[in-house]
This record gives sequence, C-alpha cells and structure tokens, in this order.
Amino acid sequence: MKHMTRAALIAALAPVTASAATSCADMGSAAPEGVTITEATALPEGDDVSMVAQCLLRGVMAERTGMDGKSYAIRFELRLPEAWDGRFMHQFNGGNDGEVKPAVGAGTGVGAPALERGFAVVSSDAGHDGKANPEAGLAGGNLFGLDFEARRDYGYGAVAKLHPVALALTEAHYGSAPEHVYGFGTSNGGRHAMVAAERMPEAFDGLLAGYPGFRLPRAAIQHAWDVQQFRSVAPSLAESFSRDDLSLVAQKINAACDGLDGLEDGVVSDTTACQRAFDPAVLVCEAGQNSDCLSAAQVAALEAIHAGPTNGAGEQLYSDWSWDPGIASGNWRFWKIESTVPPWGMKPIIAVMGAGSLSHVFSTPPTVVEGTPDALEAFLMGYDFDTEPAKVDAVTEAFPESPMQVMSPPNADNPTLEGLQEAGGKLVVFHGTADPVFSFNDTARWFEALNGNNPDAVDFVRFYAIPGMPHGQGGNSADSADLLGALIAWVEDGQAPDEVDTAFRAGNPEAGGNAGAKRVLCPWPEVLRHDGSGFTCAE
Repeated sequence: MKHMTRAALIAALAPVTASAATSCADMGSAAPEGVTITEATALPEGDDVSMVAQCLLRGVMAERTGMDGKSYAIRFELRLPEAWDGRFMHQFNGGNDGEVKPAVGAGTGVGAPALERGFAVVSSDAGHDGKANPEAGLAGGNLFGLDFEARRDYGYGAVAKLHPVALALTEAHYGSAPEHVYGFGTSNGGRHAMVAAERMPEAFDGLLAGYPGFRLPRAAIQHAWDVQQFRSVAPSLAESFSRDDLSLVAQKINAACDGLDGLEDGVVSDTTACQRAFDPAVLVCEAGQNSDCLSAAQVAALEAIHAGPTNGAGEQLYSDWSWDPGIASGNWRFWKIESTVPPWGMKPIIAVMGAGSLSHVFSTPPTVVEGTPDALEAFLMGYDFDTEPAKVDAVTEAFPESPMQVMSPPNADNPTLEGLQEAGGKLVVFHGTADPVFSFNDTARWFEALNGNNPDAVDFVRFYAIPGMPHGQGGNSADSADLLGALIAWVEDGQAPDEVDTAFRAGNPEAGGNAGAKRVLCPWPEVLRHDGSGFTCAE
C-alpha cells in the first residue's frame, strides 16, 4: 500500500495554509482539529532546559477512554527555536515512554543537541502517562499494556499520529514547512526509528537509530533468562557476580582479544574475531585455586547468558551476545545485576522495569504482576521458556496485533527497506558491542540480512559498531561521535558517511588512560585497526 506523502499529511491536518508566521502566543489557534495547545510560551535565550530563544508549545491530542476504563491521550511538547535553520526532528524517547521528555534532541550519537543547532524538535509520552497508576507500585508504568490501543500507540501509533500534527504546527509558526525532517532515538527510541523506516518511509529524510530494541518483546525474554541464570549461582542477583568478578572477565577477554586490532588499549575493536579467540573456560578455577578465577557454575551461567535464551527443544528465543570487556562497566551491572535505587530493592533494571514490561506489555494476554521488587523478580524466576514465549506472538480478539507486531518493524526478520529507498530517505544505525540490554549481534545480523536482501542498501543505510560501549555512553569506549552530523551531511549534501570521528570522553572515568584519545567509527563490517603508525578501517 502506498504511504501518504509528508506534504499530503500536513495538508490534511493544517487548519489554514501557512502563508504567514504565527506568533508563539497565538499558536493555540493554529492547532489542527482534535489538538489542544495547553501552553504556548516564548522563552528567552538561556532560559529553561536549552540555551536558545524559542517558542515552547505543550499540547494534548487523541484523548479517549481505554478498554481498561482508564483515560489516555498523546501529550507532547514542541520547541521552535527563534533561529530556525529549516530542520525538524521527531525525538523518539526510550524506556517505557510515559513521560514527555524535554524536546531538545540530545543523546548519544547526536553531538550538540538538535535544538541548539536550530532544529524544531517534538517529543511525546507515546500515548500514556507512566505515573497514572501509582497504586500499582513499580508495575504502574506498565499497566497501559492492559489497553490494546495504548500498546499500539507505544509501539508505533503515537509517532504516526503526532508527526503530521507537529509538522503542521511548525509550518504555522514559521510560515513555511521544514526543508529537512529527521527522526532520532536510542534504545526504545532507536526501535521507534527503525519502525518508522518501515511504516513511515516518506515521512523522514533521515533517521538515526541508536542501540535499537527493534525486537524488544524477544529481548525482554532475555531478562527472565538472565535472572534465572544469575540466581542459579547465588541467593540474590547482587551476590551472583561481584564487581571484581566482572573485572576479571573483562581482563581475560582483553588478554585474548585486545591485540587482535593491532593496539592493546583495553578496547576490543575486532569483536567478530574475539568470539573465536576467547574461551570462557579460562575463567574457571583450577583445583586448589581460589582467587583470580570464577566457579564452574558462574562460568556456565555467563556462557548461557551469552548464548541467549532457548526453549526445551533448544530453539533460540532471542539472540546470542558478544563477549566484550565492557561487561565490567557500571552500566552493564546496573542493567543486569544490581542497581543503586533503594525503592527497587537495589535490583537491576531488568528485574523491575523489564519484568513489568514482559508481563504487562509484551505478553498476550497480559499477566498482571504485583509491583513490588520481589514480586517482579519472582515473575521472571517463574517464567517458563517452553510456554510463555509464545505470548509475544499471540493475538486475541481484544489484542488483534501481537506484541511483536506492535513493537517491531514489519520486516524485522527479512528486511529490504525498499520503501525508504524509494522515498530517498537515509538511515544510520549504531550499537555498542557491550550492550547488556539489546544484543549487538542481533542488530548486526539484521544489517547483514538487509544487505543480503537488498544489494543497494549501502546507498541509504549505514551501521556502526561502537567497541566497548554498553547501553548508551559508558565503559571504556569512544562514545562521543556526532552521527547526526554525518546523517545531515548525507541527506543534505550527498556525502555518504564512511569513517566518523569520535573520541573517548575526557570526563569518563571508565575510559582510564584512553580518556581524551581520538578514534574513528568504521562502517560495519569494517574494523578499526592499528598498523603501528596509525588507524585505518578495514575488514
């Protein structure tokens, strides 16, 4: 089915032809039918969350009562800079959404925030209020999963509904439509970007997707797998692996793999070769050894986690993972083993937010779980890998699209992106090789499948590995690339990105002696190698 063009979408929603600019104070009158502007404020330079003078709009649309009897709506904010450069960004947010994050277009891979670059930026809560059910405790932010339309808005509907509205408001304010339209997000926001590339290919000139959870319901199955593996070696998640234990794992991985790229700097750039070179058996304590080693049970748990979840027949339920020294990062531990959040009982993100999402949002029918830390972890501990995973693909009369259909790109397992190609759009994807939440290997296989299916994919898609980076900036990684700048140059100047400058952030304590050092990111499957005198990208 042919998608409606961006111009047609705007024309269908615009209350009047925007032949003249509308002042910030008068923007309420410019709202399309069904959209209410609740705030229109002119902010001076240096005020609010951004340093630029701007018109801040906050609004609400698509108000309704859900099948669960609760009230729903899409809440958004649109920031319109005074010094507009003709660009627009749809900011896709992460996690469970449920909150309108400041629409500044900042994050890993962006460099200077988009708003400060002159972009108009929109952000939303994806159609539900994450604080609407405080009585449900830590599961409250997931209860929207009991309403099908809220699930669908979270998956893709809110972006599709809000995007033309935000463009129409932008045109009304400036008196002219944006010249270039971008979308950006990381984690769940990266998933939004990849979904938009399939479902809304004409709507964006350029999309930037960072460490995307593009098969998020299946990735959530990994949470249960991880928790059960960790608990198999200790009575609590925090006790399963100490920080020293994970540092030892990183040291052993580096011993086998650090030099494979020609430079021993604590970073494994050739992650593919490392999977062949590293043998986790070197971690196991030998007879009489009680230090600088792990128990056989601990190593077996790590091997199972890296192999990924399977059912009783040995069928893969999500993905395998790369061994990477980034396993010692604070980010990796926070997600998988232990947090620093007292209301969570110091449990990791997968055991609270992850459990609530898997039970309420990524299962059909949903499983209602009490919102205490112990109850959420108990749900993961009781997860049956032979019966429960089918729920991510299940439909019912009340939930006519499965969690995977709602959340993932329509062709996630067999991508061609022909729609984006025909529309002339560009997509840049990046992923840290030490990501503890979404498997780098899964994203790399998606990219390899895309290139196998579409030999012209190189003309409009790039994929970058960030060695050592966990879920977002952190670890001993060169994680400060301006990939948005590279995407802009590709979209607007026809300069296809190749090597992209990056660096280890000077303020990152996990970078150690690498702090401040410059590197480049290589387009996958090329790897950054050192020949003794300098760096080069090569397979």
